[in-house]
Amino acid sequence: MYYIGYDIGSSSIKVALVNAKNNQEVAVLSEPKNEMSIKAVQSGWAEQDPEMWWKHLCVATKRIISNAKIDSKEILAIGISYQMHGLVVVDKDKRSLRDAIIWCDSRAVSIGEKAASDVGETKYGIHLLNAPGNFTASKLKWVKENEPELYDKIDHYMLPGDFIASKLTDEVVTSKNGLSEGMLWDYKENKVADWLLTYYGIDTSLTPALVDNFQDQGCVTNEAAALTGLPKGIPIRYRAGDQPNNAFALNILNPGEVAATGGTSGVLFAVSDKVNFKEYSRVNHFAHVNYTESKPVVGTLLCVNGAGIQYSWLKRITQAENFNEMNEWASKIPIGSEGLINLPFGNGVERMLNNKTPGAHLSNLNLNIHEKGHLCRAALEGIAFSFTYGMEIMQQDSLTIKIIRAGNDNLFRSSIFSSTVSSLIGQPIQIYNTTGAIGAARAAGIENNSIEDYSQSIAMIDQVAEVVPEKNKSLYFEAYQNWKEQLKKH
Repeated sequence: MYYIGYDIGSSSIKVALVNAKNNQEVAVLSEPKNEMSIKAVQSGWAEQDPEMWWKHLCVATKRIISNAKIDSKEILAIGISYQMHGLVVVDKDKRSLRDAIIWCDSRAVSIGEKAASDVGETKYGIHLLNAPGNFTASKLKWVKENEPELYDKIDHYMLPGDFIASKLTDEVVTSKNGLSEGMLWDYKENKVADWLLTYYGIDTSLTPALVDNFQDQGCVTNEAAALTGLPKGIPIRYRAGDQPNNAFALNILNPGEVAATGGTSGVLFAVSDKVNFKEYSRVNHFAHVNYTESKPVVGTLLCVNGAGIQYSWLKRITQAENFNEMNEWASKIPIGSEGLINLPFGNGVERMLNNKTPGAHLSNLNLNIHEKGHLCRAALEGIAFSFTYGMEIMQQDSLTIKIIRAGNDNLFRSSIFSSTVSSLIGQPIQIYNTTGAIGAARAAGIENNSIEDYSQSIAMIDQVAEVVPEKNKSLYFEAYQNWKEQLKKH
């Protein structure tokens, strides 16, 4: 028997099958072969057709069932992970009315800033745990202001994962977790933040009904079964945004645990049981996948936009065959890159730098001694220093850090990168071999099992390595202090 999990990204749809008895991976694949397109009609805009996600999900589901050579009737339940903060709007027939406004779209920044100013930190801090920002609620306000005729046709707004769930079940529902991503959940009142919708002039009836994680959230219809190859009647039992889900996949569920992701952007997701914070702008606070009113588990998310994208840029510039070759070049250079300092912030606005756009910089370049190995090491160190800087912001908000886990992919495959982060924060980093789609699939099976039992079982399956701090950390700290001094100048 099996569980199936989906990860609805902006580049592809990932799907995974896991064995229902032991949670072991059976198969993982993605669709389409090339990245999905993102429409940018104007600068700062980013949209995708939600029907495109559904089309690729149907193809991917049939393909994974065929490749794994399993009987689809043995699939028991579904879990869904999805790109956060997006907006999908549908009419009364559950048809999407426009392309989804996705996570990296910045058109609603000014709307969120005005809301923060009008509402005040005393209100949004206590109730939302965040500034309104450029999130789902603000994007919906943009639609109301700029597309009033379309707005009048909206029956419900949804997060991307809610839309996929509705295609599978023909039911329009959402979760506290999802609403918290959109600045639509009131933690203090434990209900939908209708007051923010009212402030925006948005009809509060547009909010879907709520469902809880790890319980049945609707069942696959005849039509969806025919299109996907899934058995009719199996339930969706889980949905979560990609970063909370990645934390779940890394077994990050309890206060003091931190998930680290080193992909195109870098993400730290720290779990706590706090519902009061000091920092509402440089980091964000979301209901974690196991959040309940009686046990309010909250994830604090910090994003470094300029992370792996810079290392990928450097690979093109140096014409390296692969990242392993770059890591080999870097390994021959001493800690601190012989004075070469890299600021990796060349991928747009950096929220953790108070929404500044400092750009990427190389400083102290010495044309007599610095070569491609120095460039690679400085890049890895600069990104690692950015992670450390973000961790300090979290600790200033009284977050405790006990355990850090990262996926066995991208930047954390580099011993230079992982050792630099581990040494500076003074914590081991456990490396797990898993993916978001696998995490979503496993989550679908938790209905009759406790989170604690699940957590213990995954630790024995997925951990493949541990990076520990270097004994002599002085050179790391010296290089980091030099980096911070350079950051102050930009």
